[in-house]
Amino acid sequence: MSAAPELLARGAVTGIGSLPGDDPAEAATMIFGELPDLPHLAELPDRGPGADMIGRAATMLPDLPVQIEPSGWRFTSRPGRDLRRARDLLRQDLDALEDAGHDYAGAFKLQVAGPVTLAASIELTAGHRALSDRGALRDIAEALAGGLRDHIADVQSRLPRASIVLQLDEPSVPAALAARIPTASGYGTLPALDPIVARTTIAAVLSGLPAAARAVHCCAAGAPLRLFAEAGAEAVSVDLDQLTMAALDQVGQLIDDGVGIWLGAIDPAGDVDSAADVARRVLSWWSTLGFPAQELSRRVVLTPGCGLAGASPVRARQVYELLRETGPRLSEQ
Repeated sequence: MSAAPELLARGAVTGIGSLPGDDPAEAATMIFGELPDLPHLAELPDRGPGADMIGRAATMLPDLPVQIEPSGWRFTSRPGRDLRRARDLLRQDLDALEDAGHDYAGAFKLQVAGPVTLAASIELTAGHRALSDRGALRDIAEALAGGLRDHIADVQSRLPRASIVLQLDEPSVPAALAARIPTASGYGTLPALDPIVARTTIAAVLSGLPAAARAVHCCAAGAPLRLFAEAGAEAVSVDLDQLTMAALDQVGQLIDDGVGIWLGAIDPAGDVDSAADVARRVLSWWSTLGFPAQELSRRVVLTPGCGLAGASPVRARQVYELLRETGPRLSEQ
């Protein structure tokens, strides 16, 4: 399941992070109720700028303040209203987390946008994407590592009996590697990011964090799973619908190496599923890989295919209920 398999129960399930709605207390209560083996901190982007994935991660970049421009997030010389609002929203989420889970004992997941995705999404003061500047990319990774250490310590003080698991969200890595990140003007694309630079940048964040386990999530097509593992991820999180036949060999090799697979087995926007249908689909995939059925629940954590912010509240709860019902079915194999 990961380099620290004792952390997670067989058949554990979890969410990617984002949910619909604007009530952190309601979200925290649902998460602890439906995902008892690996609950997570909620992200509620419906509350607006600062609650989005990039705004949330920007609160963890000490000495690299940001503000919102018409084109999106941009680095600035000093903290302002936008960053204060993002920090206030994070504080609200952490307060709700503490209220709902103060006596929780077990693995608990935090998620934050990774350095490549941040650099692809935030502009420099001159208006260029930070990903176009190797020095800026390095500064972002260094700042994020420091900010995450503080964030993990804060959550640990609120959940003193929890074992913190960190998930880096890197949806922009495939596009960065393939030179598909648009320039700020939108008339061109940035040069392809060197895979070695991508790997060392992610590794600079993952290494040395006070987390019991580390995962990297990417729900985009062509996720470089081996690169994530080489950067220090003990688990890789990927959407089952994005796994091509060509990727199966890579997944099998990672499993042989002891890397955990967090498998996005339920389409957030899909039709109503049943736990039996989800279990059959996952078992069929596992059988294709050629591993014994009894190993599935020890090696794989089920998740939604991607974040649930775009789903209806009813669908989001249904997805979490399906995950909770499917986990035991897999551990019975």
